[in-house]
Amino acid sequence: MYLFFFALLFVVFQYMNEKKIFEKQENKIESQRAQIKNYKEELNILNDSIEKLSDALLDLNYFTLQGNENAMSYIESLGYEAKDIENFVSEYIYDQNLKKGNNTLIPYEGMKGAMKINKLKFLNHKWILADFTDGRYWGEMVLEYYVTKDRKIEFHQVSSLMYPSM
Repeated sequence: MYLFFFALLFVVFQYMNEKKIFEKQENKIESQRAQIKNYKEELNILNDSIEKLSDALLDLNYFTLQGNENAMSYIESLGYEAKDIENFVSEYIYDQNLKKGNNTLIPYEGMKGAMKINKLKFLNHKWILADFTDGRYWGEMVLEYYVTKDRKIEFHQVSSLMYPSM
């Protein structure tokens, strides 16, 4: 009889212990499911943000040489690649910065130093936006460029402006 009573207590103890373990595991699984649901919601939000940013980037890239199919087709009809033309023209413009004095493409004289071009943005196969400064004063200009068959570059300044100093 003692043996039966001891066996019954052991079975009840095992049942309660296993029940607690089972409940803990169930709670853990439920919390992980809730966490996965939150991650999925965050992932959907992030994917929506990525899609919006991609659309905005496509819109911004429309007015670039690399994003304009017509401009790229024109350059390819000359026998060049758009990226190569960008690099070639950029190097030529930045090489003008290395010469002593002002960059010859900039229509203004530097007041606190030589005017140099800082940044370029190729709009298409014909126009470039350029930012320039002498260290204190700065401005922007639109350049028209042509690349000839023998890889010579011609520039014409379309418009420019100097910002007033503050």
